[in-house]
Amino acid sequence: MSEQRRARLRLEISREAARLFWEQGVAATRGDQIAEAVGLSTRTLWRHFRSKESCAEPIVMQGVGTLLSMLHAWPREVSLTEHLVTALTRLGQEKPPVDLADEMLAMKMIRLADTEPALRTAWLMACDQTERELSAIISGRLERPADDLEVRLYAASAASVVRILDEHIGAAILAGSDLTEFEDVPALARRYAQAIHTATGGAIGDPVA
Repeated sequence: MSEQRRARLRLEISREAARLFWEQGVAATRGDQIAEAVGLSTRTLWRHFRSKESCAEPIVMQGVGTLLSMLHAWPREVSLTEHLVTALTRLGQEKPPVDLADEMLAMKMIRLADTEPALRTAWLMACDQTERELSAIISGRLERPADDLEVRLYAASAASVVRILDEHIGAAILAGSDLTEFEDVPALARRYAQAIHTATGGAIGDPVA
């Protein structure tokens, strides 16, 4: 099986697992139910995932992938605020890289992780990947090694901003709250950028020569 096909199958499994977790709870969901929903044998399911809870990881990771793609494309001579405003505005005019249904499933898994410790691992895995990728992005901007202590601290701070804002937005959407504050795309982009700038003590967010 090619890596691309394997990734598609893992995502398909993750969608069904997330749907079942949300509808009936993690404890009540069995591995054979997830496999059956995708049309696979249980043995095949365990070839792709180490546990039923880990099945949620691809759908959750896909949820943060869009922002990471934007950050990887951040030009050195542009501020983070300007870059995110431009990137998110353009994204709103194009077909989104992640389907809305998948975004909603990711939000549901993040929300469910609050009360399901076993499922929280999936969200924390996504947060860990975010921090690792931010280390690479920040080390490139600062022209310092990715394992430099300050680079790691900045990456951890920025990743925490992404985690907390994603949790806040997801909780509001699922609760049916007033979403006016999230519908203003430039304002939302500035919110992420300014929070990262503040969390890193002003080290990350400005243009660099």
